[in-house]
Formats: sequence, C-alpha cells, structure tokens
Amino acid sequence: MSMTIPELDAEELYAQLEQQVKTALAGTPQLAIAGIYSGGAWLAERLALALGVSDIGYVDVSFYRDDYAEKGLHAEVKPSQINFDVNGATILLVDDVLYTGRTTRAAINTLFDYGRPAKIMLAALVDRGGRQLPVAADFVAHTIPLADEQLLVLQKAADGRLSLTVDHA
Repeated sequence: MSMTIPELDAEELYAQLEQQVKTALAGTPQLAIAGIYSGGAWLAERLALALGVSDIGYVDVSFYRDDYAEKGLHAEVKPSQINFDVNGATILLVDDVLYTGRTTRAAINTLFDYGRPAKIMLAALVDRGGRQLPVAADFVAHTIPLADEQLLVLQKAADGRLSLTVDHA
C-alpha cells in the first residue's frame, strides 16, 4: 500500500534542492556530479543541466553494501559510470532519500575506486532520519521522520516529473 504525503511534492522539493546547490556551488572549479542509482541519478541529471556541469557520473552501490550478504543482489544492478577524473575534483554525490547512511558510505567507497577527490558533498531530496552511520547531507530539501517499516520511494513519470510516495514494507 502506498500513500502520498502532501508536504512531499517532489517537484517542489527538487526546486528547493536545486536552489541550495546553485547558491553554494556556483563557480566551484572541477565540479562533478555523481548520482546514486536510480533516484539519485535522476536528480543528478537535472542538477547537472541546471548548473551547466558536464562531468556527471552514476554510482551503483550493490557490491559495496555492508549488508550485501544479508540482502543479496537486487534485480536492477547497473554498472557504475564515472567518466570524469575523480582526482582533485569536488564531487556532489546525489541521492533521493537519506536514511541509514549505508548507501552513502558505499557510494563514497565506489568513488574512491576511481581516484581521490578533493571533496565530496552530499545532496539528498529528503532526509528521513534513522541514521546508523555518522552521515549528514550538505544539502537537503526536506526532513521527515518515518517509521522503520515505511519506505520513501521516488518515482519518475514518462514525462520526467518526479513524485514521492510512502510504501509499507
């Protein structure tokens, strides 16, 4: 069962996130954007266009998760695509929902396989709390506490519009 929460208008939240990122990162040299599949990748593409950033990549954390042995591999594993020089770059890592911090940690590990960035900053559309690791977003559009059995899901329609729903596990 899914439900929509009125304050979670994904398009409005994206606009807020974009404004935060534009204000803070305008003119940053060697700026690259890396989106975590799948929701983070959608947001990263839009942010790259808005900021005029051509160095964009995509990260799949499936093999870097510390709970890989427990959860196994999900059906939609995609190869990470980092087609820019990570060494010395300021990388904006983008995810749709920040929860335990484990996906972020895995994404950072993935990026370090490609080189040593000068700085990694995190942008998330929504922070739902419940951290298990000391991870905080530099940019976040909205914070909403959810119960452990609730999943916040970002979806992309055929026309590119984003929506958020809360599903129950």
